[in-house]
Amino acid sequence: AAAAAAADHRTRRMVDVVDGGSSPLMLSACCKHYTAYDLDAWANFSRYSFNAQVTEQDMRDTYQPPFRSCIREGGASCLMCSYNAVNGVPVCASRQLLRVAREKWGLQGYVTSDCNAVATIYEYQRYVHSPEDAVADALKAGVDINCGGYYTEYTASAMEQGKVGEEDVDRALVNLFSVQLRLGLFDGDPRKRQFGQLGPRDVCTAQHQQLALEAARQGIVLLKNDGGFLPLNTTRVSSLAVIGPAANSSDSAVLGGDYTGSPCNPKSLYEGLQGFVGGRASFARGCVNVACSSDEGLDEAVGIAREADVAVVVAGLDLTQEDEDRDRMSLLLPGKQKDLVVAAAAASGLPIVLVLTGGGPLDVSFAKDNPRIASILWVGYPGEAGGRAVAQAIFGELNPGGRLPVTWYPESFADAVPMNDMHMRPDPSRDYPGRTYRFYTGEVVYPFGHGLSYSSYSYELVSAPRHISVLPSDVVSRNTRAAGGREEEGNGSTTASLELVLYDLEELESCEAMRFSVVVSVTNRGVMDGSHTVLLFSTGRSAEAPGVGPQLIRGAPRKQLIGFQRVQTTSGGAATAEMVVHPCEHLSTVDERGERVLRLGEHTLMLDDGLRQRHHSLFLRV
Repeated sequence: AAAAAAADHRTRRMVDVVDGGSSPLMLSACCKHYTAYDLDAWANFSRYSFNAQVTEQDMRDTYQPPFRSCIREGGASCLMCSYNAVNGVPVCASRQLLRVAREKWGLQGYVTSDCNAVATIYEYQRYVHSPEDAVADALKAGVDINCGGYYTEYTASAMEQGKVGEEDVDRALVNLFSVQLRLGLFDGDPRKRQFGQLGPRDVCTAQHQQLALEAARQGIVLLKNDGGFLPLNTTRVSSLAVIGPAANSSDSAVLGGDYTGSPCNPKSLYEGLQGFVGGRASFARGCVNVACSSDEGLDEAVGIAREADVAVVVAGLDLTQEDEDRDRMSLLLPGKQKDLVVAAAAASGLPIVLVLTGGGPLDVSFAKDNPRIASILWVGYPGEAGGRAVAQAIFGELNPGGRLPVTWYPESFADAVPMNDMHMRPDPSRDYPGRTYRFYTGEVVYPFGHGLSYSSYSYELVSAPRHISVLPSDVVSRNTRAAGGREEEGNGSTTASLELVLYDLEELESCEAMRFSVVVSVTNRGVMDGSHTVLLFSTGRSAEAPGVGPQLIRGAPRKQLIGFQRVQTTSGGAATAEMVVHPCEHLSTVDERGERVLRLGEHTLMLDDGLRQRHHSLFLRV
């Protein structure tokens, strides 16, 4: 009877989960790898044993928001905990971190470990004394399923030792089966459901191949284009040299990056360029492979560069240089790739076009400053249609409109910022320049958001408010907050009483009412149609800056991307971009105690078109 009652209780719990407002799912998406997982294998550090030391400010401000958005806005029903520890506790054993996802962000679904991440709690991190302890810590923290063998091998013995209770297993099963129920996996023959007949024949359809091409086209970033060297005119190119160890490869390690499926009719960059010039193209590897550890092949590359009208050199990275469990130690081009690029540029009659592949930033200062290298394109891992897309950009069927998604640092960054240092904010006392466009104070090769075009664009700010009102009941002063049991900042200066701040932003009545739109008109001043991405930032001064008053939050970002929108424009025409600003989210700052706060007073919005910055001030007032 007791067993039957327990079974009935579990059944009712599961029904409650499914019927309690949970929406049906067509797909269960998983957010990974949670959290502060920025190191795989760097120097003597391994992801399996790495302990990320993260401040409350950095955790709340930088490392957690992507996962919060993935769950809240993205509706993900799965969260994967990472191998590493955070502040001494393995993430897959951290009740505090995993409960944030479920209780604060509203995760409706299950938590899975990365593969064998439960095992690393014991085997690598030595956080516990036995495999059973690792299983117990993970289950009780909220890990519902283990990718790996530890749950299968040690859960029963952990229960026998009293380290795991039946309620822990029940909770995990409810979380797992609730997602399967929402997916309809128990609703009869899946082949009879809406998408039950999808199969391999649906992968390489014309529509999907066109989508792959469009993704590659939109991802191309024009970094440099001296004198409008690009686009090339096919009728004026009698011969084209294509050089580089990755230029004639259609392998996924070059085009697709890591964890890619089987591509549909992939074409190399060389094949894509041949589509425009046919037999007038010649190819030389220049190096044996992307590692380019010797100058074997250099003479052949220099020879075809000398004979051709125009040379295109493909350099950069592939999966032999950056991959899972393989971090880069340098931001320079691998091996002797730089020598290859410089030699080809010196030999070519006209300046060359440099095409860069790979997923991370590169220090190509030598190319940026070399007049013999007229144009630079970064294409990332462009996928199966990358060859066609790059050729279209070079020969003018595509007007590039991509923007860099990361800052491109100089090589000195790799020396100044060890990858095991998780601090985001700069620290002048130890010559630490900070990380990312939000905080970094050093020189850059190319900034976050950089991207040129064959057109020029001008902006007009059509509408944005000057004042935003806050309900008086939502406002407290920082010294009042401190008097309620919180410590004063700094040395307890009484000037803190001048700072009016909004706390507990998710509970404030004002937040939704303060939402507003920024409308921008974008005019294409060039002769080509093109797409253009409008970037909207908020900017703030650092509290360490001279003359800064107490109203500014210490450690606030230098600037913060609020939103972006890509618009399609015709030559001479205009298009409108509209971005919605949520002040409680986009204009707020995380203070040193890890609290997200919104200060009253002046805030500055900034539009950056890559050439000029336009600022707009607005005031939050009671």
